[in-house]
This record gives sequence, structure tokens and C-alpha cells, in this order.
Amino acid sequence: MAPIVRLACLVPLLVVACGEQEQPAMQNAVKAKTESSGPAMPRSTAPADARLFFVEPANNATLKNPVTVVFGLEGMEVVPAGTDAPASGHHHLLVDVPLPTMDLPIPADANHVHFGKGDTETTLTLSPGEHTLQLLLGDYLHIPHQPPVMSETIRITVQ
Repeated sequence: MAPIVRLACLVPLLVVACGEQEQPAMQNAVKAKTESSGPAMPRSTAPADARLFFVEPANNATLKNPVTVVFGLEGMEVVPAGTDAPASGHHHLLVDVPLPTMDLPIPADANHVHFGKGDTETTLTLSPGEHTLQLLLGDYLHIPHQPPVMSETIRITVQ
């Protein structure tokens, strides 16, 4: 069963930040990729020592709703989606799903939550039971970096 996720804003795939207009460069890049069978979209480079992790919750924690999730990042800068800057990106929280394809934009749905404003924490309401959480940094086009900057997968139980 899919988790119940309640956030202030879920960012659609091509929207830079909640309530803002789509960025033409991002829209055109994704459109070009989906209309062609050519090579993968270019991936932004990440420093080899970049590290993405959960500040909270702890792995194997048992929690009550709402669940506070705090993201940690070292070796890179958090910037809003659409900001094309070296060694930077924005967070995506994967809830109860495996990693997506690394050479395409990260999907946007209840299980692939985008933080396009540069957010570094959120509050979730999840269905009771066990859940997995993983963080994945995306570049200005929501594409994972090369090498990918991702956290370990953690497991939590919601009472």
C-alpha cells in the first residue's frame, strides 16, 4: 500500500518551486529527451566526497505521526531547482520505492517527493507500519548527479 504523504507542497516534475512558472530550459531538455531515443541526458558532476544523510529520523526508529525528516548534506550546496551552479542540487525524498533511473529526471509523485525550493526538512504523515526512506540529490533539472549523491536507505516504523 502506498504511504499517505502530506506536505505543504509537492513539486511537479518540471516546476522549479511550488507555485512558480516552469523554466523553459528545463521543460525543453526533458521534452527533447522524452521525444528521442538518443543518449541519456547530461548529468551534473558531484564531488567524490559529497555526502547525503538523514539527521533525523534514526534508522529503525519507531515514531508517531507527524514524522519529522531532516536532511543533511556535506560537500555540496543546497539550492532551489532550476539553479545551475557547480556542486549544488536540491533534495528528493524517496518513500517506499527503489532508486529511479539515474539518467532521467526523478519522478514526482507521493513516493518521490521533490523539495525544489531548497528545503532541508519536512514533516510527513505516513500510514501505520514499516516504511523505507532514502534521500537523492538532483541537479537543476531534477537529474541525479554523477556520481549519484544519495543517502543510505533507512527503515522506520510508524505507530
